[in-house]
Amino acid sequence: MAGDKQPSNPNKGLQPPSQLKTQLTFVLILLLLVGSAYQTDASFGKLITGTGEMMELLADMFPPDWAYIDTIWEAMLQTIQMAVIGTTVGGLLAIPVAFTAAHNVFGSKLLHNASRVILNLIRTIPELLFAAVFVAIFGIGPFAGVLAISFFSFGLIAKLFYESIEAIDPGPLEAMTAVGANKMQWIHFGIVPQVVAQYVAYFLYTFEVNVRGAAILGIVGAGGIGLFLDRSLNQLRYDRAATIIILTLVIVLIIDYVSTKIREKLL
Repeated sequence: MAGDKQPSNPNKGLQPPSQLKTQLTFVLILLLLVGSAYQTDASFGKLITGTGEMMELLADMFPPDWAYIDTIWEAMLQTIQMAVIGTTVGGLLAIPVAFTAAHNVFGSKLLHNASRVILNLIRTIPELLFAAVFVAIFGIGPFAGVLAISFFSFGLIAKLFYESIEAIDPGPLEAMTAVGANKMQWIHFGIVPQVVAQYVAYFLYTFEVNVRGAAILGIVGAGGIGLFLDRSLNQLRYDRAATIIILTLVIVLIIDYVSTKIREKLL
């Protein structure tokens, strides 16, 4: 009918969202980048200027001294062994702490807050600093490196693992609670089956990282191939340094390939 009112347009008066917040965020990030570059004296000009010296260094590294492999092979095996032991020890210690850090396992806020503070403290300290401290305590050798890797692995795996625990499906846990399951049954049958694959994936990933990390711990005297790398650089034997780098790269690629295949089967 002519007298009927037309329905109001629901989109009338709507305005597009303001871009001011996005623009201010971009400007803030840009200012942080520029300020950081200024304070650290980092610039593309210096990078371009140093390109010539970089090319000279690369030229000194090739051809690598392949005969040096016979000298460093035992140290490379020691590096892998350090990573195996350190990752295993840290990974095992991470399991109970991850359960106490997850808010959906234990009701005590004090317990999981204390666990998270410990994990944050451990992750704050770099692996190389751990190695330097343990070398000062226990002396030069691979034992200090194993301890450093253990602490690093503990902090990393526990952090990733407790986040996986907090993201599980609560349905099975609620059903087990309804039928009167105790806490150990609750964890064993309700949580572990949901997170065991993620734990193994985190363990393997940490092992890959530790093989790379263990290769440089020798610079502070913590054993492994890093001792030979430091010695080669100090003696300006860049051809031997290239051999160490290439051998480490090959070992890491093999470990990465194997661990990737294992993770694919688990996840």
